[in-house]
Amino acid sequence: MNTVNPIEIVNKSKLKSFHYILIICMFFIMMFDGYDVVIYGATIPLLKADWGITNIVAGSISSYTTIGTAVGAIVFGLYADRFGKKRIIIFTIFLFSFFTLLSGFATSPTFFIICRIIAGLGFGGVMPNVAALISEYAPTKHRAAIISFIFCGYSVGAMAASFSGQLLLEQFGWQPVYLIGGLPLLFLPFIARILPVSISSLMQKNDTKGLVTILQKIEPTLSKDVQFTYIQQEQLQKSSVRDLFKNKLGLSTMMFWLSCFCAFILMYSLNTWLPTLMMNAGYNLKSSLTFVVVLQIGAIIGTMIFGNFIQLLGFKRVLIPLYIVGAVSLVLIGYSQNIYIAYGLIALIGAASVGLQNMSNAYVAEYYSVDVRAAALGSTMAFGRIGSIVAPTYMGILLTFNLEPQFNFFAIGIAAIFGAIALSFIREDRADYAVEKQVTSNQATILKSSTNNL
Repeated sequence: MNTVNPIEIVNKSKLKSFHYILIICMFFIMMFDGYDVVIYGATIPLLKADWGITNIVAGSISSYTTIGTAVGAIVFGLYADRFGKKRIIIFTIFLFSFFTLLSGFATSPTFFIICRIIAGLGFGGVMPNVAALISEYAPTKHRAAIISFIFCGYSVGAMAASFSGQLLLEQFGWQPVYLIGGLPLLFLPFIARILPVSISSLMQKNDTKGLVTILQKIEPTLSKDVQFTYIQQEQLQKSSVRDLFKNKLGLSTMMFWLSCFCAFILMYSLNTWLPTLMMNAGYNLKSSLTFVVVLQIGAIIGTMIFGNFIQLLGFKRVLIPLYIVGAVSLVLIGYSQNIYIAYGLIALIGAASVGLQNMSNAYVAEYYSVDVRAAALGSTMAFGRIGSIVAPTYMGILLTFNLEPQFNFFAIGIAAIFGAIALSFIREDRADYAVEKQVTSNQATILKSSTNNL
């Protein structure tokens, strides 16, 4: 009777229809994360006019939202193993969709803030669990590309938010664009049917029948009578942040956190305030929202192009220069007088902020072993969310000083420099793929030695 390791089956598998359906589903989920973040930035001018709020208050509302997001990333990331990633994803989709919908009915800043905070809990919880679940089912060869592609859904959603803003805001006001954010509620039953239970949960329960059912979708030739070898139970149970500091992983873990913090400073400064920054530079609301679209196009193209370079050069050799390109572009955009040059610089900034974070998520998923991957992604996102808390209020305060545009963009660009420095300290020799390679090499050496002795 054959004995196989479920994780090895997945790692060595070829892409099947099961994978493609799952990828599309995850992409759709991430679209609404991007939609929600950008739509708030687009509605700030109207909210200020309706409620008479200042830039600082407007920035604070975004910060309150991301506080909820940070809490959600911690809570739902760490408890995914207890309740199952599938259940957590479904619950968090309901949470952010329902309360984004309710935001459209807000009649006061207080009720709006409450809805945004609770929606933030959902957004914070869904992202790390989407990444963790898809990483469990993605073949090793395609894992980085798949995760990066899924997070491109964020950028597509952001572009949808920009188009919605251009079509609806001036004519119908800010309320309808939040109602659109409730659309995932309609698709929730279909998502629940498509999403599989995580392999780690099935292994934790010793659910052989469930494993066979899932794995036959990946490897149709797999026998129903197959026997599985399981990872030790203690490795599968309750992965925690403390595990990320074992086996000399501490430095890399902290640098991933710092890099994510810097990336989120870039993302949320731009996603929240880019329309306002461009309006201050002399553009109208519709033109300013076009820059949001260009930013996200840059993120998608950057992810696709530089994601391919990652396969050849490795994560660090791609992401560090990309951070530096982003910093330089942010400095230059403040001095640009030509709209087409401005578009090009914004596209580069998109690749070096949203696009870079897409690829960084894949980096984290690849770096850590499956038993701590959910905790790694959850804690990294949570630390990053601190950046998303700081950024909107930070920029709101800067805008009250009525500085020249180049100073505001320079203030954002500083984060990119620190992000590059953080990534440079990550230890590649402690990565899961490096350890696996070393183990394989040692096994080959032992086998060769044994053969020679015969």
